Amino acid sequence: MAMSDYEKAYRLGKKDYQYRAMHGMHPTLEVLDDVLPPKGSYSEVPLGLVQIPLDQVVGTKTNSRSNAFAGNFMPILRADTEFAHKWVRLSVSHVNEGIHTPIKAYEYMNKFYVEEGNKRVSVMKYFGVVSSPGMVTRIVPKRTEEKENKLYYEFMDFYDLSKVNFIWFTKLGSFVKLQEAVGKGPDEEWSYDDRLDFSSIYTRFKAEYQDAGDPIPSITVGDAFLSFITLYGYQEVCEKTTNELKELISKSWEEFKLLSEDEEIDLKMDPNTEKKPLLSRLLQPSITRLQIAFLYEKTITSSAWTYAHELGRLHLEQTFPEEVSTCYYENVTKDNIDEILEDAVQKGCDIIFTTTPVMVQASVKAAIAHPKVRILNCSVNTMHRYIRTYYARMHEAKFLMGAIAGAMAENNRLSYIADYPIYGTIANINAFALGAQMTNPHAEVYLEWTSVKDIDVMENVKRTNSSCISGKDMVIPEEASRFFGIYHLENGTPHNLAMPVWHWGKFYEQLIRTIMNGTWSYDDDPSSSKAINYWWGMTSGVVDVICSQNLPLGMKRLVRVLKGAISSGEFNVFSGVLHSQSGIVQPDPHKALSPEEIVTMDWLADNVIGEIPPEDKLEEESKAVVQQQGVEKTKG
Repeated sequence: MAMSDYEKAYRLGKKDYQYRAMHGMHPTLEVLDDVLPPKGSYSEVPLGLVQIPLDQVVGTKTNSRSNAFAGNFMPILRADTEFAHKWVRLSVSHVNEGIHTPIKAYEYMNKFYVEEGNKRVSVMKYFGVVSSPGMVTRIVPKRTEEKENKLYYEFMDFYDLSKVNFIWFTKLGSFVKLQEAVGKGPDEEWSYDDRLDFSSIYTRFKAEYQDAGDPIPSITVGDAFLSFITLYGYQEVCEKTTNELKELISKSWEEFKLLSEDEEIDLKMDPNTEKKPLLSRLLQPSITRLQIAFLYEKTITSSAWTYAHELGRLHLEQTFPEEVSTCYYENVTKDNIDEILEDAVQKGCDIIFTTTPVMVQASVKAAIAHPKVRILNCSVNTMHRYIRTYYARMHEAKFLMGAIAGAMAENNRLSYIADYPIYGTIANINAFALGAQMTNPHAEVYLEWTSVKDIDVMENVKRTNSSCISGKDMVIPEEASRFFGIYHLENGTPHNLAMPVWHWGKFYEQLIRTIMNGTWSYDDDPSSSKAINYWWGMTSGVVDVICSQNLPLGMKRLVRVLKGAISSGEFNVFSGVLHSQSGIVQPDPHKALSPEEIVTMDWLADNVIGEIPPEDKLEEESKAVVQQQGVEKTKG
């Protein structure tokens, strides 16, 4: 019986050997000595007794041991050899009592290479053993700027805390995100029970994931797992039954496919103007009255952001009085959003707009559970396939605001009051600074953040003695304050010069028309699984600037000229040579930043005085937004 196992293993080995040879691959085991960097460029660290995942054992330490095995560790020596008889005796021992003697191995870049115990590994792999104890020495390469090297150093930091070595990622930062996703602090060590629980759920997920569909070659199981627990919650996933886990993995497959895209987001810069063929329109069934829900994080009277979207909802009702009915929910929180989304679905809503980035995870879960309901989240650079996201190119309006402020400044000092350091906000700040620099080369922009803890923003503004201040985008109904848009501050009293406008009604109107005329699906590229993000600007009327009657006539004319150039596409706000606080970002005077570069901007213009605050400096209530959409600050 044992010899028949060897013959089966031998056939598996020969098959793998032939496949590799035919495809130009090395047919036998990898050899660590052949892949190590030059001596002196690495160090050795003994890890002691480690539980080694056998699917990460890929080769041997030296060349002398490699030629007895194919690349899958199955034997390729004939059954009449001494090697085969030793393999058979080990297989008998494994069947009767298991193999418990630790192997000896080296770990390099999270792969293991056997020094002693190659036949034991071969037998255990043949019988499907998951892991084996081993005395391990780690090979630590010197730090480099290569992605794999950086990823490996992130893994080593994670391993020091968790002692988990069986998960791997393809993207930098994933080990830090995993530590956070399982509920651990940045430097918090895992207990033995933590490791057992994690191993259990990861093993269950891996089995169901591998059974759910064709493998996605450019991502790891770890990539898919991290995406999954980020969406559904680690503890919630741990409590799922096998059937629930299987169903959710199957429904989430498009999210996993999205991870494989090099450019995950398909930015739609303008509304789709393509029309359906006449015959299709004639044959199109009449659309029943659309029911649309809006979810607001705050109330209409206490939040300018919510009020702007509420004006958009009212615009929809006025524009489509017969075709559309709407409802809205205020004070939507992390604790009640799942219930509210379900309520909107049960009320028959066909479309749901969730109006802040913090609602994105719940939106995706609801979209997976209710595939016939269209759910859109107001955020930018958000990577999800089951929902569409939308935002406005407010930086175009902010450039005009900066141009006004620069021209009207009496002492070259401007203040810009920002809320959260998230995608889009940084572009707004820089666009304002560039606009100010265009009309006033000596303009300096003092940056203040309302989300930073223990800071009195208005005291800081007074201290800088700024001539013009860029405050909130619009008035909050409940406050009836004039501290919004661009204003002069004279004896504590604001004198408004201009304000930017978010025309959400125009966005909602144009988007709803694509559903009514049957062209909603035209934005989908069948050859791609990229996430769709509508990022419209002045060309579609979604953003604008309103000038005060107190603004000089010449300044109003300049604003009209600039607005026309931006709207026609003749002028890009971020074109030409661009300087950040730490150097040149864009050296070519004839080039402009791409939309993706603008969205992910993580630097500040050289005439901005201030910084992008790290998360630990933010107020607690701000962290949810920043964790979802925050800019990871790097050198400009």
